[in-house]
Amino acid sequence: MALSSLSPSPPRVTTHSSASSLPKILHSAASNFSFPATIYVDGLSTTTNSPPDYSKWRTHVSFFPAFFNNKTKNVESIKKELLEAIAPLDRGAEATPEDGQRIDQIARKLEAVNPTKEPLKSSLLNGKWELIYTTSKSILQVQRPKLLRSRTNYQAINADRLRAQNMESWPFFNQVTADLTPLNPRKVAVQFDCFKIGGLIPVKAPGRARGELEITYLDEELRVSRGDLGNLFILKMVDPSYRNPS
Repeated sequence: MALSSLSPSPPRVTTHSSASSLPKILHSAASNFSFPATIYVDGLSTTTNSPPDYSKWRTHVSFFPAFFNNKTKNVESIKKELLEAIAPLDRGAEATPEDGQRIDQIARKLEAVNPTKEPLKSSLLNGKWELIYTTSKSILQVQRPKLLRSRTNYQAINADRLRAQNMESWPFFNQVTADLTPLNPRKVAVQFDCFKIGGLIPVKAPGRARGELEITYLDEELRVSRGDLGNLFILKMVDPSYRNPS
């Protein structure tokens, strides 16, 4: 209705759009409703069946994707920081106490954003992992001359079969297999059952060869675990298709 047809002219009324008074977090929800739009002309309102224009709200709709993108970037940034700190330390054998403290602090930051809350139920756990850092002196074999230390250590896990296998590379190629007993969705009791000297000669493991392991961070390429003796283990995935021997 045109303003010129109104006689006498009604008093000027100041009103507010009901849509504009909605909290910003509800803007995306409001766009799913269908109702007549209200048009304001010089303080007067009328209704029309034309769809409302919510284009100016679109910037608010992208809040959640932006949040998740920022979280992903933050995780990748922490992982990069951790890997760069580990790189010159020969898996931890060359780490000073200050290095160890720094690695532990970065690892805790990564654990705080762990995307896999129940790792024992995740297929991401399965496969062959390479140990890239640990605080365990026995695994690092620091008591041996460097030439007699294993060059690479692997750990393979099959959560569906509750089996694990630790493997050394050259010069000894020793192996050990273990049964896993879940204690909660991220922690297992480990009972070693068979050592293989040189990867060939089987030796039954003593009953005291056991421990516990908690998986504190897990994604498709990196795993962080902590043992019952306080040791930190950081591993990278090298073969997700690997299956442990029976």
